[in-house]
Amino acid sequence: MNFINKLSNSKTFDKNDAVVSFDRKELGLIFNIYGKMVAHGEWRDYGISVLKEVSIFSIYKNYSECPIYMVQKRPMLAKKQGMYSIVAMDGRILKRGHDLSNVLRVFNQKTLRIVKKS
Repeated sequence: MNFINKLSNSKTFDKNDAVVSFDRKELGLIFNIYGKMVAHGEWRDYGISVLKEVSIFSIYKNYSECPIYMVQKRPMLAKKQGMYSIVAMDGRILKRGHDLSNVLRVFNQKTLRIVKKS
């Protein structure tokens, strides 16, 4: 019965129902890097998870695998270590910080590779 009341009274906002999500500027920064890596053939797919405490942008190399990288936004850590982090497939945190553009610089190093001429 309580669930039906919540649906009928959509003007009320419960603080417990709030979720964390990336805003337009943050998604623009992420998609800028994502587009470059797709053009290089490194990445193929992505997924976005919006949860209560964290929002995750998952990056996939192939369509049916586990994500190779996850860009996480955790506002609870904003005053501590920084709300943005890049997590690798094995769970290592590659970079963490307060500014998303600085955290995403970890991917700029990946685009430069030394190719041996045969």
